[in-house]
Amino acid sequence: MTATAAIVGTTTWGTTLGITLARNEVPVTILARTPAEAELLNQHRENRRFLPSVPFPDLLKVSSDPAATIGLAKLVILAVPTEHFRRNVQQITPHLSPQATVVSASKGLELPEGNRMSQVLETELPPELHEGICVLSGPNLAREVAEEKPGASVVAGRNEDRAALVQRMLMSQAFRIYTSDDVIGVELGGTLKNIIALGAGIADGMEMGQNSKSTLITRGLAEITRLGTAAGAQSLTFAGLAGLGDLVATCYSQLSRNRFTGEQLARGRTWLEIRERMDNVVEGVNTTGAALAMAERLNVEMPITEVTYRILFEDLPPKDAIAELMGRPPHSEW
Repeated sequence: MTATAAIVGTTTWGTTLGITLARNEVPVTILARTPAEAELLNQHRENRRFLPSVPFPDLLKVSSDPAATIGLAKLVILAVPTEHFRRNVQQITPHLSPQATVVSASKGLELPEGNRMSQVLETELPPELHEGICVLSGPNLAREVAEEKPGASVVAGRNEDRAALVQRMLMSQAFRIYTSDDVIGVELGGTLKNIIALGAGIADGMEMGQNSKSTLITRGLAEITRLGTAAGAQSLTFAGLAGLGDLVATCYSQLSRNRFTGEQLARGRTWLEIRERMDNVVEGVNTTGAALAMAERLNVEMPITEVTYRILFEDLPPKDAIAELMGRPPHSEW
């Protein structure tokens, strides 16, 4: 391939996507925040902070120069925490080629309105770039993808050709990419599952057993599907890789930061105490509040999300949260 790519963000996932592209013989540059960070990553030829022991391929380099990094890129992927997403889009927009395909690989909602990242892109990018907006989501624990363990993801876009371009550039024998036209569903599936993963971690921390955890995951999937379809998503998307697939991976993996956070909450630590010890962002925490705001606008009931928010921010004891959920009035499953 002769197309070039750029990754915005030296996060674990951003680094992994850069490595994946370079392995596919796509020249790719990761945009770092500072010259010092770029120099260190280029010198070590690995991201020792977020992805140690995974060497950079020859076609991967790191730069802190937005103009040089973004200007010639046919594919630009943003893999930054959602709280910094808009600022990063504003930084790169003046340098984007009119033909660029811009992909959000971030899983979260922007506070306080609960905007999806594709909505942020539509707000910040000029109209001529809107057809090239895509989102990437799926059961993608970054280290497993970086270690080339078999996995899959979904890229969704309004323009079928642009989604297919992303598919071709990222897909390999170890990383299978599917396309979709359901931008809202793919985006919300990857975002809202983090809330349920917090709950799954709480179940693990309380040693509630597999029946309890399975129940929470299943009812959580029903909950996020309700919100997603109310927002305009296709219900079938939540039964696929960006919905159920991502939910299962995040709720069970020891690599999941959201599951770990829930486990620590169940063991008596506060969110502030947990955050002080973590290097990476836990997207599910801010997403709970944003999802509740969205649910209120759309008149959607989200009991699991509601008690999770109260555990995080109102000191609701996890055992009381479980009692509330189990004590809800009986009704039909569907």
